[in-house]
Amino acid sequence: MTQLVLAFKLVALVFAALVAILNPPASVPIFLASTAGCSTDMRKALAWRIALNVFIILVASMFVGSYILDFFGLSLPIVQVGGGLLITSIGWSLLQQREEGATAPSATTWRPEELATRAFYPLTLPLTVGPGSISVALTLGANTSETGINRVALTVAMVTGVALISLSVYLCYRFAENIAHMLGQTGTSVFLRLSSFIALCIGVQITWNGVSTLLKSLLKG
Repeated sequence: MTQLVLAFKLVALVFAALVAILNPPASVPIFLASTAGCSTDMRKALAWRIALNVFIILVASMFVGSYILDFFGLSLPIVQVGGGLLITSIGWSLLQQREEGATAPSATTWRPEELATRAFYPLTLPLTVGPGSISVALTLGANTSETGINRVALTVAMVTGVALISLSVYLCYRFAENIAHMLGQTGTSVFLRLSSFIALCIGVQITWNGVSTLLKSLLKG
């Protein structure tokens, strides 16, 4: 019984930690702007692919992310700087977009076979999952081994937490058009600008976190 309670607590911990960073509802306007010209069916397909990508990336980050970074000789601050700059660039581009320009005028020319590529970049990485959420997943994977839960229950609990996050992403993107209709054109426009500005600020913050860590290590050396 204790193991079950601990497992449920771990599921809640993983979900709460990741949902605070991903914040799927805030990404809805950006998703709509980034898929301007796409049909409803295409957006539904993208929502599913993005949610699946989110699940794979976060699970991989939790269980093998640190090994991958070590293999390529990369440190987390370097990933933060690179990813932060990328998010900053995308956030700035979104802020500069005209209303009628949306974000991706070429979306109307997307072929069905391009969906997988577009769904991964930039819609999954870095617009939905960025260095912030990846670093959180890495941290969770590195620090949950001492929770007192057996390995099988721990793995199931962590995967379940990520699955819930992926489901929330799917539902938000799947019903993005409905949410936009509820907000109206003005509300959607305001929400998009705010989300874009927040994305820009998050990118700057993530970049600064990486730079400050690198500077501290340089000064200590």
